Amino acid sequence: MDMKLEVVVLPVADVDRTKHFYKTLGWREDADIVFGASRVVQLTPPGSSASVHFGTGITDAAPGSVRGTYLVVEDIEAARAELAGHGVDVGEVFHRDATGAFAPGVHPGRGTYSSFASFSDPDGNTWLLQEITTRFPGRTAGVTYRSTEELERALRRAAAAHGEHEKETGQYDEEWPVWYARYLAAHAGGHDDA
Repeated sequence: MDMKLEVVVLPVADVDRTKHFYKTLGWREDADIVFGASRVVQLTPPGSSASVHFGTGITDAAPGSVRGTYLVVEDIEAARAELAGHGVDVGEVFHRDATGAFAPGVHPGRGTYSSFASFSDPDGNTWLLQEITTRFPGRTAGVTYRSTEELERALRRAAAAHGEHEKETGQYDEEWPVWYARYLAAHAGGHDDA
């Protein structure tokens, strides 16, 4: 049976201030619901299948007590720059060296799972950006795409390849959805470098 992590609860002191902070980062507002004396706000980071909840009456944890929740990014420097551009006080990039200790800067060779940066929301809940360029085997199932832009590029490549296929056969391929699906699965992990 699948068990999917979909929501992380953030304890906050000021719901509206927190909502404004995350929306400024481009997080999508999914809900802002009042149930009697309780209020639940749900926001989702761009490209994420998991969301955050915060509000009133949903947790007794102290505001700011969530530490080190990971946000996975493809390019740590670009992600850090984007956050800084939104006015976030984001720490410098650091990595694990050969001994496993933390060292300043991006991992030499941009090793996957190895470069980080951190920031906090207004209450002090901390986030850790982690650069992942290649997933460990078995980490994801099926064909995945890291963004809608990457899926669009893959579909354009499939369309071009399918056009060549139809030229070779000299006829319209009524089973083009099957052809596309097999092409995308064969040329993926879903990633542009595949």
